Amino acid sequence: MMAMLWAQQIMLGKKTYAQVPRLLKDKVKEILVDSGMEELVTEEQ
Repeated sequence: MMAMLWAQQIMLGKKTYAQVPRLLKDKVKEILVDSGMEELVTEEQ
């Protein structure tokens, strides 16, 4: 649930992948890739 919230915030441009808590990064990455937004998976801020 939290991973989906983070993924949505990243897709909306409100947060970046680099801001995602370490424990959620794998799940958030999976959600973004499955959503066709893999270009948002970057450690740059």
